[in-house]
Amino acid sequence: MESLVPNIFVKDMSATIAFYGQLGFETAMTMPEKGAYDWVMMRKGTVIFMFQTFSSLGEAHPEIKRTDGASMLLYIKLKDIHDFHSKIKNKTKVISELNKTFYGATEFSIVDNNGYVLTFAEDKV
Repeated sequence: MESLVPNIFVKDMSATIAFYGQLGFETAMTMPEKGAYDWVMMRKGTVIFMFQTFSSLGEAHPEIKRTDGASMLLYIKLKDIHDFHSKIKNKTKVISELNKTFYGATEFSIVDNNGYVLTFAEDKV
């Protein structure tokens, strides 16, 4: 195994692209290439997310629930967490402010426009 890239299902692709753009992510690939997108790959550094609309699933994979959010938390390691926090804290809903954990990381958590929780962490700050 070499990497893990989540394919996250969303209802509103335009809002998702705008939200992750505020976090510094850039669009790397889209399907279709023009018009209303069914699928988008976004990247910031080595962190990659794929987003796909629920509607593009059609009847495929009935095991995938067609609801926002999920029973998971996306844990993203980064450098300069204090700078990143100050850049985005007024652009999104912060659900856990910067704090030092018992295992030595500095973290904070937000919820994205689709109900997914993102925790950003920097080791030993």
